[in-house]
Amino acid sequence: MADAKSGLRRLAVEGLGWVLTVAGVAALVLPGPGLLLLFAGLAVLSNQYDWAAKRVEPVKKKAFETAEQSVQTTPRILGSTVGALLLGAVGVLWIVQPAAPGWWPVRDSWWLFGGWAVGATLILSALIALGMIVYSFRRFRGGQDRDRQIELRPVD
Repeated sequence: MADAKSGLRRLAVEGLGWVLTVAGVAALVLPGPGLLLLFAGLAVLSNQYDWAAKRVEPVKKKAFETAEQSVQTTPRILGSTVGALLLGAVGVLWIVQPAAPGWWPVRDSWWLFGGWAVGATLILSALIALGMIVYSFRRFRGGQDRDRQIELRPVD
């Protein structure tokens, strides 16, 4: 019985790793935290596969570099925040399901298809994006790493 439990646990963990990895790859081109999900998926898979363990550190480094660059200027921060808020607003629109507008060129059934599940996913992506903006701002502009870097600089 213990073997069955450990086998099921391994299958569940490995399944989670693959879901996170695939979602991360998809989110590289779709709205969402692609590098973060990819990093999480590879971190989980690294417990089972050597190839994943070799790729965790480079993906983590790139994810942190991207996060740091995203908060270097006020226009970037504002653009990212507005984008995340718009994504959330589209999610709300998707859930509310207003009637198709007159300019919609195809059948009305193609207007905002997918229903509440798509809307909830868009809202969740927006919340994750806003959380990542706050995290990146606090970590890379808010002082934690900057203070550490100042301490590590050699004295002239």
